[in-house]
Amino acid sequence: MSAEVWKAGAGGAVRTETGTGARLLALGQAELTLLGRNKSALFMTLVMPVTMAFAMKQALSGMDLSRHGLSVAAVLLPSTLGYALLFGVYSNLTGAYVARREQLVLKRLRIGELRDLEILAGTALPSAALGLGQCALLVALGSAVLDTGLPAAPHLLIAGVLIGTVMVVAFAAVSSTLARTAEAAQLVVLPLMVLSLGGSGMVVPLDVLPDRVATVLELLPLSPVMELIRAGWSGSTAAGDSLRQLAVGLVWTGIAVFAVRRWFRWDPRR
Repeated sequence: MSAEVWKAGAGGAVRTETGTGARLLALGQAELTLLGRNKSALFMTLVMPVTMAFAMKQALSGMDLSRHGLSVAAVLLPSTLGYALLFGVYSNLTGAYVARREQLVLKRLRIGELRDLEILAGTALPSAALGLGQCALLVALGSAVLDTGLPAAPHLLIAGVLIGTVMVVAFAAVSSTLARTAEAAQLVVLPLMVLSLGGSGMVVPLDVLPDRVATVLELLPLSPVMELIRAGWSGSTAAGDSLRQLAVGLVWTGIAVFAVRRWFRWDPRR
């Protein structure tokens, strides 16, 4: 895949360089085409988050959430956004990175005009864009269907979703280094997914857990993301708590980005 453009000149064809935006768009379009052909990836991206939400609704209905000032809708809708980040972006993108590496696509792209960061970002562009679009749609439709109303502090919700998106993209690149095949990628994503689903407040809100347990689980990678998203709806979080959650989320994002720069593999694991 090349990001070069050839123009006819007096002395023959002349090669001109394209901008970063054009290169990212070209790579993103190619990845979107491949994503559209991958039925299992589309299922994970578009169907799995909603399926998880319906599956968890019954479980949440059996919890005594009102004692903690919560409702099923107030817990379920933010959790659905977390599912979109985990299944639609993280899981799907990890497999994409592994597949492109083993097919020598990443290695060939590095020979051309594309920079390393552009290759990683361009590969992630369709999954990230679909994830963000799905989050926006879930906010609009979920607020109407579940009667939760619009977010009281949308800036916190947006910050949580954006930090979460960058974080899971970086973790997908890191996780891809552990898998030899695209099939194995489905296994290497399980630790972070299980840890996040069980400990970051997606399935069981941290508010209903003992204080000591909740304090530890708040330090997990996606815990600050979920707390910011929930605070976006309630608008009742203190400024100090929001700043702490932002700091923890940014620290985890920085760690993930550092790990990508240090350990990401461009050559096939054969």
